[in-house]
Amino acid sequence: MTASQLSIAGLIKRFPVRGTQGGILALDGIDLEVKAGEFVLLLGPSGCGKSTLLNVAAGFLKPTSGQVLHEGQPVVGPDRRRTVVFQDYALFPWMTVQQNVEFGLKTQGMSAEERAAVACSFIELVRLSGFEDRFPHEISGGMKQRAALARALAPNPDILLMDEPFGALDAQTRVLLQEEVARISAETANTVLFVTHSIEEAVFLGDRIVVMSARPGRIRAEYQVAIGRPRTAEVRSFPEFIHLTQELWHTLKPEWQDDRGPADAAET
Repeated sequence: MTASQLSIAGLIKRFPVRGTQGGILALDGIDLEVKAGEFVLLLGPSGCGKSTLLNVAAGFLKPTSGQVLHEGQPVVGPDRRRTVVFQDYALFPWMTVQQNVEFGLKTQGMSAEERAAVACSFIELVRLSGFEDRFPHEISGGMKQRAALARALAPNPDILLMDEPFGALDAQTRVLLQEEVARISAETANTVLFVTHSIEEAVFLGDRIVVMSARPGRIRAEYQVAIGRPRTAEVRSFPEFIHLTQELWHTLKPEWQDDRGPADAAET
């Protein structure tokens, strides 16, 4: 885990807004290196630019200035080597789970038989075997997110980008899927850039946590997570887990209070 797969240098992103000079500054001078096989969490208050940064890395948004490199090559648009898991699943409702997972494989020139075999292996990996022929409206939210994860993994991307993928789920399902993602990450060794506003989620999943400031988004601090893998439920009771969670809370508390007010900050 040495070479950087994703390099971000001097990244500035502004959004034009009518009636304002220069628009809104969303990201201001972001420098970030993500190594091959590393699981990096972007953590910060609402509106700090975490998702904007992820969308720039995905190629959905162009930087105002600065550069984003994927293995030394400029990111100029979406690429199947970088796949995205969204909060709202983004499954095609008219396709079955199997068809959704196969969708990204069609552009690789695979035969129908090859696509089916690859899709089945990833459906099994996310523990959805037996639900291949179900449509999205026939499965739960947690199962939809598992299907979305299988679809993102199937093309064998270099980098998996995850934008608060568990944000719409209930607390119990969220915890279970965190454990599933930790397991899958250990099995696949994918490079992952993951956006969250949950401190515990960041500590449970990450190798490294990048803390962002309130808008304009800047990197305030980085923390290494000195907890071995595989990560299981018991990790949450480890002294190092509790200590890092508390340290991150104290780091972020002023940002959340400034952004949302003390009463709301306590809910995060």
